[in-house]
Amino acid sequence: MSGVAADGSQVGRAGSQGGLAGSQASLAAQKAALRRSITQARAQLPQAERTGAGRLLRDAVLGLPEAQMAGTVAAYMSVGTEPATGGLVFALWKRGCYVLLPLLLPGGDLDWASYEGPDSLVPGPRGLLEPAEPPRGVSAIASADLVIVPALAADRRGRRLGRGGGSYDRALARVGPAVVTIALLYDGELLGWLPSGPHDQAVRAVAQPAEGITRLP
Repeated sequence: MSGVAADGSQVGRAGSQGGLAGSQASLAAQKAALRRSITQARAQLPQAERTGAGRLLRDAVLGLPEAQMAGTVAAYMSVGTEPATGGLVFALWKRGCYVLLPLLLPGGDLDWASYEGPDSLVPGPRGLLEPAEPPRGVSAIASADLVIVPALAADRRGRRLGRGGGSYDRALARVGPAVVTIALLYDGELLGWLPSGPHDQAVRAVAQPAEGITRLP
């Protein structure tokens, strides 16, 4: 009987591991399908609409009390079809904020360095523009009073859909619970529900061009 019990327990563990692997594969497939759909929709937006969305998002974020009081803001330079952030980053810097921008590390984590105006940016990996200033370390984001992050979508729980590399999930895990973390979206990209896993970090607000700021639980 003991041999049967041992065999049964081994089968149970294998079944549990197989179920976990299947669940993870299903989650990855759901996310991948959503990424494709949203990326295709964004690609169809005219450049003028993307630029206009960037201006509206800039004004919405600059109007946040947390942005007006922030000494340090972690932000990012948009790439591809993302809503334009160059104007927002510049406006925060001109306002006197200490602006941190990400440096993509080889392993996918994010280091941070200061933005010192448009001329301080240099080409980085994957088409990114990165600051040429010395890196301050992956934990520098923890000093930010406001954190602005990219996203393909978010849901009403604050779950964020990124590009799949996990860079911002690692970065957001270093941000304190009282700091507003805000994702910049196009209109229609705040969804009722998104598939998420245990390592997915939530944001506390989103900004959309027409809807403005939406605070999330």
